[in-house]
Amino acid sequence: MRLNPQHVAAIKQLAAEQFGADVRVRLFGSRVDDAARGGDVDLLVELDAPVAEPGVASARFSVRVSRAMNGRKVDVLLAAPNLRTQSIHEVARREGVLL
Repeated sequence: MRLNPQHVAAIKQLAAEQFGADVRVRLFGSRVDDAARGGDVDLLVELDAPVAEPGVASARFSVRVSRAMNGRKVDVLLAAPNLRTQSIHEVARREGVLL
């Protein structure tokens, strides 16, 4: 996994602040591969409760994490009971690393 401990801690803290203590965050995509270089940060945010305004919530979290990571590009995928599951959700769950 190509995130340092400070970035992992920041992501977890920001997720808890925005979504609550029960939030789960998985890193997936190229940042999981230790042999790869570069790449954006792909995060799956899993929630047990419905999320209001998922587009706004996702964008807000992405910006907050990007700032904590010195401007690195961050893509956020939300999973919640009121959101439709897509194939990318299954890939992120299967290949992702729980932070």
